[in-house]
Amino acid sequence: MGRLVVALDGPGSSGKSSVGAAAAREVGYRFCDTGLLYRAVTWLAESRGVSVDDPEGLVGLVDDVQLASDADGRLAGVLVDGIDHTADVRAPAVDSAVSAVSAVPEVRSALLQRQRDLASGGGIVMAGRDIGTVVLPDADLKVYLDASVTERARRRAQERRLDPDGLAAAAILEALRRRDHLDATRQVAPLRIAPDARIITTDGNEFDETVTAVVGAIRDAEARHVPETGGSGDAS
Repeated sequence: MGRLVVALDGPGSSGKSSVGAAAAREVGYRFCDTGLLYRAVTWLAESRGVSVDDPEGLVGLVDDVQLASDADGRLAGVLVDGIDHTADVRAPAVDSAVSAVSAVPEVRSALLQRQRDLASGGGIVMAGRDIGTVVLPDADLKVYLDASVTERARRRAQERRLDPDGLAAAAILEALRRRDHLDATRQVAPLRIAPDARIITTDGNEFDETVTAVVGAIRDAEARHVPETGGSGDAS
């Protein structure tokens, strides 16, 4: 079996990070949550007072951000100046601002080659919103995790132990709807499903069910992969 480049896309809170990390661990692949890069730039911009209307200033933050690998090879941590800021980049304030930063063409361009370099060599599950369509259009396997906005909001509220009928949960639903709209309508790399993606709808699924579905898709693709053709690990 070849070690593939797997693009894992989907809307906000569709489970890309948790499902992708678990599936990658099970098949022995590395995992990269590219959304952390955009979250890190967003958090750093707010920390340093850089406006979303200052593309040059935002691009200047990119080199200060690094992803940290854990013992399982998952690039799931964020370092800024050598300090772990993983928890900071997942704060609610970043949730509401990251779409605007992600829509800045210069930021996406600055992060594009870094993402492709991380995927070189194969054996990786890379999660994001434009991996199969822009970052790695020649990925060996493209998976799109889909879920209704109400289901995604319910999961996020549950993760944060919020009252599902409370104001905070309602705010999460509204924020996800707003982000879905921004992600789908931005001019650069909008959220869309690659024509050759395998769509996995997760409404009603238990976490393990979705992981099993993604692992199955990877194993199926490995079985079909013919290394002699060179695959498509080089997406640059």
